[in-house]
This record gives sequence, C-alpha cells and structure tokens, in this order.
Amino acid sequence: MQKFEFFEHTADIGIRAYGRNLNEAFENAAVAVFEVMTDTSKVEPREMREVKIDGYDLENLLYRWIESLLVYYDSEIMLFSKFHVNIDEKNLTLEGKAWGEKFNPNKHERRTVVKAMTYHEMKIENKGNYYILTFVVDI
Repeated sequence: MQKFEFFEHTADIGIRAYGRNLNEAFENAAVAVFEVMTDTSKVEPREMREVKIDGYDLENLLYRWIESLLVYYDSEIMLFSKFHVNIDEKNLTLEGKAWGEKFNPNKHERRTVVKAMTYHEMKIENKGNYYILTFVVDI
C-alpha cells in the first residue's frame, strides 16, 4: 500500500494519506506534509518532539496534529521524517512523536513551504481494512 499521494488543487496542495489503521494514516499524512517541503529521506531522526492533543472529532484531531508539527517547523525550522502516533478514538486524543533535525541548506532540499493546515476538502474514510485521509495544505 502506498503511503500517500498528492492531488492537484488550484493554489494549494492536496494530500491523500493511507494507512492500515488510523494511527498509520496519521503518520503517513505527516510524512506527506514534510515531503512537500523537502526530501524526507535525507532528514535524519536526530531529535524527537512530542505532541499531545485532543479534538472534538477525528478531522479536528488531524488538523491539530499537522498544525502542531508545522509550529515546530515555524519556530525551530525542524524537519521531520519519522512519526509514531497513538490515537484514542473514544476520548479523541492523540499522543504522537516526531523525529527529525533542523533544516540544513547544505543537506536538505528546499521545496515548497507549507504555511498552514486547512479543513478544505478534508475527509477521513474507513474502508474496512485501511483508512484514507484527504486534506489540503496552504502553501
């Protein structure tokens, strides 16, 4: 199963992330967002950041997960390439870890900066044996 794909959007970038379960789909969504910004295969998991959030539904949890990661990029210029997510669907909480390193122009390709997460076209689909997360990021 592919981890993610991009789809065309007028001015922004659309992402479809896949996973065998919700946790894996959220992890793959995060990889996709950082792949927009750089080649994540060149981002070493040197430093770890934790994210603990709650939401009022799964879409809000996805929004807040990506938004939290973008805050680390904005405040510390941190790029991430490895993620671990544990979602409690009953209580709508997420505990996640992201591993990466600070942007280094001599090592990391500079692609398009993701400015923000959006709710535009957001959809979370449970297909029985896999999930599809669809969303658009503002560039």
